[in-house]
Amino acid sequence: MRLPETAKYAVAGGLAGIANGFFGGGGGMVLVPLLTHWIGLEERRAFATSVAVILPLCAVSAAVYLMRADISLLSALPYLLGGLLGGFLGGKVFRKVPANWLRRIFGVLILYAGIKSLL
Repeated sequence: MRLPETAKYAVAGGLAGIANGFFGGGGGMVLVPLLTHWIGLEERRAFATSVAVILPLCAVSAAVYLMRADISLLSALPYLLGGLLGGFLGGKVFRKVPANWLRRIFGVLILYAGIKSLL
């Protein structure tokens, strides 16, 4: 039995949201493989879709942490400014990087995060 496409999208988004809320981020690392392998999106489109989905998920997660007083906006400000600049530059360079290199860079990032989590 195959899931309807809309249900697949909702499940993928839900898993990304759980990862984001549970770990304070990382939903994109869940979402990109789901979008490419399970839903069948082309890699470049999966990366872009992941960024569009993760923004509201991060906003919801941040609101939950703010309500619980587990975060200080003032201490997060330098990271936010750096993230905005990095996101802008990454978006500009994104189209110039071949898809196979995007896949490799993403794989190395996931591998690095996994090793750091284990150690």
